[in-house]
Amino acid sequence: MDALALEASGKKANNAAGAAVPTSQAPAKRKPAKKAKKAVVFFEVEILDAKTKDKLCFLDKVEPNATIGEIKSMFHKSHPQWYPARQSIRLDPKGKSLKDEDVLQHLPVGTTATFYFRDLGAQISWVTVFLTEYTGPLVIYLLFYFRVPFIYAPKYDFTTSKHWVVHLACMCHSFHYVKRLLETLFVHRFSHGTMPLRNIFKNCTYYWGFAAWMAYYINHPLYTPPSECPLTLFQISSVFRVNPGSKTRKIPYPTKNPFTWIFLLVSCPNYTYELGSWLGFTLMTQCLPVAFFTLVGFIQMTVWAKGKHRSYLKEFRDYPPLRSPILPFVL
Repeated sequence: MDALALEASGKKANNAAGAAVPTSQAPAKRKPAKKAKKAVVFFEVEILDAKTKDKLCFLDKVEPNATIGEIKSMFHKSHPQWYPARQSIRLDPKGKSLKDEDVLQHLPVGTTATFYFRDLGAQISWVTVFLTEYTGPLVIYLLFYFRVPFIYAPKYDFTTSKHWVVHLACMCHSFHYVKRLLETLFVHRFSHGTMPLRNIFKNCTYYWGFAAWMAYYINHPLYTPPSECPLTLFQISSVFRVNPGSKTRKIPYPTKNPFTWIFLLVSCPNYTYELGSWLGFTLMTQCLPVAFFTLVGFIQMTVWAKGKHRSYLKEFRDYPPLRSPILPFVL
């Protein structure tokens, strides 16, 4: 019994000793070291009046990746009367307006940036402008075509012309402006969303006034039509005057559509086709007001085309050298 007791006590001692000293131990896992966060250098932005140089706004802790559009929104909060579309933000009082997508840290400014503000005046969307400009001529021309009262002598009220050219001219004129309205709603994309409200009065005076002047003579009871009617030029030019536009600046190139092949020779084929359509309308009606409208439109479109052509040459070094602004090899 004593021997058995001694043996049992020896086993317990051995077991206790074995439990006290572990045979193996798993290595402790080290926590990954936290990466040090890069310190963000915030900008301070002050906005001065471009004319008086008075300080209008001071923006503290502006993120370096903030855009000019976002800065305009911040400025608008402190000056609600100047909404973003009305603001022109510039690096120099007499410089060009910065684009809304320009990033603050990519501009030639320090961490304390100074910008200059100019009020562009009340703005209106380009869609509204075009809808107003093009609806007017459409409606006004039809008033003369149907000879509503107080336009011609009372005996001609709501009468129709006996000349087929007059009816054809009305269809062409109406088609032209209906097509423009549809392009405005479903085709065009505008790089600038608004224009000064004051310009719409000038533009409407031009479009509406010329429409009334042309319509008065073409639909006059004493109007004598030409012997021939060159309709084809107006039809082709008017149908293919499509310029979708895009906010992405890139060199336009011809496609499989043969009416885009003119891009090989001119920078602004939409103006070329526009000129062609009104030349056709002038020949079709042989009406002096139409010819004058075509001439004035050609002068204005030439100014726009030259400006766009210069912009292409300045922006794209590989711009095709054979292209002219509006008329191939001429202008």
